[in-house]
Amino acid sequence: MNVAIAIGGNHILGIFNRKYLGMRHTKQTFMTAFALFSLFFGAGNLILPPFLGFQASSEWIWVTFGFAISAVIIPILAIYGHARLQGTLTDFAKKISPSIALVYAVAIYLIAISLPSPRTASVTYEMAIAPYFELSSLWFSCLYFALVLLFALNRSKILELIGKFLTPILVILLVIIIAIGLFAEHSAYSISQSVSPFTEGILEGYQTFDAIGGVVVGGVIVVSFALQGKYGYEEKKKMIGKAGLYAGFGLFTIYAGLIAIGAFYSGMFTGETRTELLTYLGIETLGNVGTSFLAVAVGLACFTTAVGIVTGTADFFKGILGNSRLVYSVTAVLGCAIGIAVGQFNVAYIIDIALPALMIIYPLTIILILLNAIPQQFASPLVFRIVALITVLFSLPDFLGFIVESEALTSIRNTIPLGNQNMGWVLPAFLAFILANLLHRTKKAP
Repeated sequence: MNVAIAIGGNHILGIFNRKYLGMRHTKQTFMTAFALFSLFFGAGNLILPPFLGFQASSEWIWVTFGFAISAVIIPILAIYGHARLQGTLTDFAKKISPSIALVYAVAIYLIAISLPSPRTASVTYEMAIAPYFELSSLWFSCLYFALVLLFALNRSKILELIGKFLTPILVILLVIIIAIGLFAEHSAYSISQSVSPFTEGILEGYQTFDAIGGVVVGGVIVVSFALQGKYGYEEKKKMIGKAGLYAGFGLFTIYAGLIAIGAFYSGMFTGETRTELLTYLGIETLGNVGTSFLAVAVGLACFTTAVGIVTGTADFFKGILGNSRLVYSVTAVLGCAIGIAVGQFNVAYIIDIALPALMIIYPLTIILILLNAIPQQFASPLVFRIVALITVLFSLPDFLGFIVESEALTSIRNTIPLGNQNMGWVLPAFLAFILANLLHRTKKAP
């Protein structure tokens, strides 16, 4: 009997432990999903979907699908890739070569500190400052990044606390705006300004920087799990993968809703900019008081994003240059100086100047994400090198097309499939992937 009781007791204890472990995993998964959603859901992203819907008008469903590919699916695949690698940002490109992986990581951080970080100041100025105060964009940019530098040099938990409250508040406000906007009465759609809605949705998704964010944020999540020291490789892989799916569903829901109401109000909006449209939608659904509250929340969210980018970039360069505190401080100062120089311009201008950089770095990032997400037998170092090289080569016409205009360049883009849609790298990269795998298998064959 004692033996039977012991066996029964162990069985019951085993069931309890499995249930407890399952509950702990579920809680950790949802906490990670919320963290991912918060990290991806930058305030700058709010201004892109509504305007995309406004321009597409009755074609808004197609731009939604396109936007979802580059702003949701690819970033979430980046998280899945990190769940498999469980390394750092440089590990994403290490199969090409360690030196190229380092160059790629440096390029990512330089772009982050030069474009999305200053854009947070511009969004804040247009939504939360210009409508209420007489202050020049230059003076505001100086004040904004002086505060960013102060927080970056003197790390504080205040931003963490603000972030925990800001994301739920923003989400609640957006859900209200979307719900009211979807069920309110609308005038007829305006004439669609989109020539190729699906492709335009993909390219606009570049401007969220979420694929780039995915390869950076995924590393942060992996490090956070490693510091806990409670989970094995398979447990972390499963939880991070599930968390990515949950976060992706949340992002898609918000983005689709914002695109839809941007399209529904396309026949009523008479402004010209992305921030004006978001403000207009806020007034139509929340009223002036609610819109003011939204503007403040967006401004604070932008600020925390800027501090995160500057701090993360400074940490990266500090890490690769001997953990020098001086390197951290100098990088933070330079990052804020760049922020002041670029952040004083309007959002539309910053989006325009970002395009050339995105045309070269985003395709490469997408390819690295996909290669790290697929089964390893199809992603050997040889495949990485060939596909990455072809992707960069066929991205060059898209990159140069935003810098110079020439008949030769136009002729090249006309020759490449999807070249005129700034997607000329897609088919060559796919063919390179197939040929590289065939070559790899030929080399392995006896």
